[in-house]
Amino acid sequence: MGYLTLAGAITAEILATTLMKYSDGFSKLWPSLATAVGYLVAFALLAQTLKTVSMGTAYAIWAGAGTAVIAAIGMLFLGEAATAAKVTGVLLVIAGVIVLNLGGAH
Repeated sequence: MGYLTLAGAITAEILATTLMKYSDGFSKLWPSLATAVGYLVAFALLAQTLKTVSMGTAYAIWAGAGTAVIAAIGMLFLGEAATAAKVTGVLLVIAGVIVLNLGGAH
């Protein structure tokens, strides 16, 4: 169950971050409110996750997955450049999460 709530937290965080782009610096009401709700949901679900999943593991997966997916959304849908450095950085984030889960975050 912990990993299911973690997946929900990651999804909410990704949606909130994406909507923040459309809030235009929090000058547009609905995207701004949706961003705030998304982050509240993300943190509430992350808090529930921490009841059953170790903090290091949960946070590494949450932060790493969120970072990788947001970077991909930016490059694939928002016109951000997909440079070798960005792709390498995302791959390094993913590798770091894997290494933490194999032995360092338990």
